[in-house]
Amino acid sequence: MVERPTRRRAPGMSPEQRREMIIRTALPLVAEHGTAVTTGQIARAAGIGEATIFRVFADKDALLDACVAEALRADHVLAELADISLDQPLPARLREAAAAMEAYIERLGLVIGALHATGRHDRGRHDRGRHAGGGAEGPGGSGESAPQSDTAALDRDSAMRSTVEALTELFEPERDVLRLPPEQIAAMFMGLVFGRARPPAQPVPSLEETLQVFLYGALAEGERA
Repeated sequence: MVERPTRRRAPGMSPEQRREMIIRTALPLVAEHGTAVTTGQIARAAGIGEATIFRVFADKDALLDACVAEALRADHVLAELADISLDQPLPARLREAAAAMEAYIERLGLVIGALHATGRHDRGRHDRGRHAGGGAEGPGGSGESAPQSDTAALDRDSAMRSTVEALTELFEPERDVLRLPPEQIAAMFMGLVFGRARPPAQPVPSLEETLQVFLYGALAEGERA
């Protein structure tokens, strides 16, 4: 489709900025429609011509890959964790941390869940490396030599390590009174928050109840040895 001259092209944008703008616009549409989203819908939402998308991405699959990579990025949640004031009591710090992490997990789940529900299960396709304009980061990046599933796993591992490091900082002021080193407590806390995102059949305790058990144990106060 030839781009109409009446469409606005974001002035002064570099190719990378235009790519990021398209991904940001596409993410909520992908979360809503999954693979049924069209490049026409994305172009209209971004206020650009559809041809502009195909100057950045080889095809819709490449754009969906880039959306998955963006959803996997932990930059935003890491920034939120870094902004938590260490002057607060530990329970307050952990409430903020858990809220930030759960929001990240929810955003990721919406995108991945919508794609999975609409038939996008083949995360190990071998043609991912050919997509142009995918950038260097994440599963959709151009020039990848590894299958996308391997690259995605590396991204997840890196995000997990960075998150544990950020959480460790939140526990550092209490290092002398912790049962285990802060990095081990941080890893346990991250597992607890992630576990809440995959609830079992029974009702999930509230965040406050979860934090109480994590910080003070399963036994009621009068029953503690």
